[in-house]
Amino acid sequence: MTATREDATHVGSTVEPGRGMHLTLRVWRQPNPSVKGKMVTYELDDISPDMSFLEMLDVLNEHIIMEGGDPVSFDHDCREGICGMCGVMINGMAHGPEQTTTCQLHMRSFKDGDTIDIEPWRATAFPVIKDLAVDRRAFDRIIQAGGYISAPTGTAPEAHSVPVPKKDADAAFDAATCIGCGACVAACPNASSMLFTAAKVSHLGLLPQGQPERNDRVVNMVAQQDREGFGGCTNIGECSAACPKGISMETISRLNHDLLGALRAGARPKS
Repeated sequence: MTATREDATHVGSTVEPGRGMHLTLRVWRQPNPSVKGKMVTYELDDISPDMSFLEMLDVLNEHIIMEGGDPVSFDHDCREGICGMCGVMINGMAHGPEQTTTCQLHMRSFKDGDTIDIEPWRATAFPVIKDLAVDRRAFDRIIQAGGYISAPTGTAPEAHSVPVPKKDADAAFDAATCIGCGACVAACPNASSMLFTAAKVSHLGLLPQGQPERNDRVVNMVAQQDREGFGGCTNIGECSAACPKGISMETISRLNHDLLGALRAGARPKS
């Protein structure tokens, strides 16, 4: 296999031409983290505009398997834009040309004859596992550093038993929509996770149940994201533009406000 169209692997060529889209896919192939990866080109026929992007990758893999090759590895789970598992760079854009998750991106966003470059998230903190699949456990460790509350759990309380101002409730809900897909990191030139961390800090810090740990939460989660090797935020805004849930940059401002307040109050990250 080479990365030129003339010598590309032509998959699905037995399908009657003219029934669907013809696409040239340039896909990042990397067997494991210790081997240098490369772009490999595939020609794919008869792709329906109504397919999702991941369904198109399934079709590609079916043909690769039928020809005795190793299928392309990529992350996915619910395929409903909820779980945050899927995510690839499509023509240099996180999740592709629409502000949605990769699984909810449809092939109608592309044209017949298009060449599509498909790469994994590019960040030091997201090492490649294989092909398009990356290790995003750094996000889990950031949440473990402070994304919890000490309020006792049990039967759900009555909806109005703890009054919350509507403005705070709306802001908390907006922040809580973060699915942890990593598009913010992939889109940021600095590979910063600030939007993700801000969302996880804010949705708890805005509610009464999250107040006991508020100061410790923000300093510990910010310290953990720095330890993971994410870049610093320079307010470019690509994170919010790529976020499939449209989380606002205001969330980062709220984190910075909480962080300064916590440091002034004497809070320090756990060593």
